[in-house]
Amino acid sequence: MTRSLTETVLAYIQDKHVMTLATTGMEGVWAAAVFFANDGFDFYFLSAPSTRHGRNMADCPSVAATIQLDYDNWQEIKGVQMEGEVVLIDGLEKARAMARYAKKFPVIQTALKTPSEISKAMTKVSWYKLTPQRLYFIDNAKGFGHREELAIIR
Repeated sequence: MTRSLTETVLAYIQDKHVMTLATTGMEGVWAAAVFFANDGFDFYFLSAPSTRHGRNMADCPSVAATIQLDYDNWQEIKGVQMEGEVVLIDGLEKARAMARYAKKFPVIQTALKTPSEISKAMTKVSWYKLTPQRLYFIDNAKGFGHREELAIIR
């Protein structure tokens, strides 16, 4: 039985932790690596609003992002490229995102319960959701530059 592209992409990102986020704002373009947790094709991450990418997202919520490993062989390259909108989240959606994040990164769960450098840093962050409008899966095992667009139905 062959997997659908949706299943392939969700399986690929399941064990990935870092998303490279590309933003633009008053200071120009910028890229930053952020840890993420996802619920399907909603990607949740946290960051301090005072960071350059945080300021950029406040100015312009349109972003691009990639998720991939660091491959040694170009024929093995696989990854996700996407573009979409970022929004600040709060309330119930923030609580759900935090629960997903804590499940994926247990150190956060521990830090929230006991004072530490991480728990202090957590008080200074905002929670964000990236909702892709376009998403591509790259798989060079199928040929150099092989890229398939995934239609995301909401």
